[in-house]
Amino acid sequence: MGDGVSIKAGIVGGAGYTGGELLRLLVHHPNVEIAFVHSNSQAGKPVYDVHKDLLGDTELSFTDSLQPDVEVLFLCVGHGEAKKFIEAHDLPQHIKVIDLSQDFRWNESINEATVTEAGRTFVYGLPELQRNAIKEAENIANPGCFATAIQLALLPLAAENLLTDEVHVSGITGSTGAGQSLSATSHYSWRSSNISNYKALNHQHLNEIRRTLQGLQEEKLPEINFVPYRGPFTRGILCTSYLRSNQSLAEATNKYKAFYKEHPFVSISSTTPDLKQVVNTNKCLLYLEKQDKNLVITSMIDNLLKGASGQAVQNMNLLFNLPEKAGLNLKGSAF
Repeated sequence: MGDGVSIKAGIVGGAGYTGGELLRLLVHHPNVEIAFVHSNSQAGKPVYDVHKDLLGDTELSFTDSLQPDVEVLFLCVGHGEAKKFIEAHDLPQHIKVIDLSQDFRWNESINEATVTEAGRTFVYGLPELQRNAIKEAENIANPGCFATAIQLALLPLAAENLLTDEVHVSGITGSTGAGQSLSATSHYSWRSSNISNYKALNHQHLNEIRRTLQGLQEEKLPEINFVPYRGPFTRGILCTSYLRSNQSLAEATNKYKAFYKEHPFVSISSTTPDLKQVVNTNKCLLYLEKQDKNLVITSMIDNLLKGASGQAVQNMNLLFNLPEKAGLNLKGSAF
């Protein structure tokens, strides 16, 4: 496939943050026709009633029914709900499913980056690691947002068996990472001018991070210690990873540039980047430092794009042999 091709896409769970971001991308994608946007809670309403940024861009309305003639189906439902949806619906096998929940992301085997459920096999969809497998896949398990940022920071080291010492990671995320449902820690009056950590050393994304890195590195993986923080902003993730390393900064930088040379969304910054450079884009920026014996890697992404809907579109492009950046030539706002 290529230029002039039109892919019919359906979205399930289109009323949430990831569904809204996916709509924003697909409405303007040169190779996509959106066949339907499913939402039980918003059925019958124009999508711009919920996603007000789409007013003037589309006249689509939410529906509570499914159309079987789509070629790709995006599942933007909550964790645990995607598996229930697959089990409850007899989807034609020709439909490629891209799931944005954690339901199909990992299994216990470090040597197998696929999960099979209800007659469907899901390939773990991190393009910078799995590009060729994604191209041949039938279904995709989209990676988690923190998992994406942390893995992209550490993949070049694992690829050369250089994760030899304990890794420490801290990361901060915007309020949209918690989803659209209101909770005490996503309420504006709590989140504004505030910060807290949560799930210290026990975040659910550690499962897929460890599985991916151990599957890539031949040597035994050291401990990955991760402390996430809730930030007083709406979108974006910034992670700082550090570990003992005998490499010089120049050696490490060259390895990272070589590893990501053919991957259009990952860039190595020569100066300290800031979060606004990636917000509203599908980019990941990496910045390396050497402090005494420690190699420090800062990684940053937009949690709703490279951490969710943008990466899902990137995976769709690979599945259908489209240019990898189709519909994703987005620019951050630096001010």
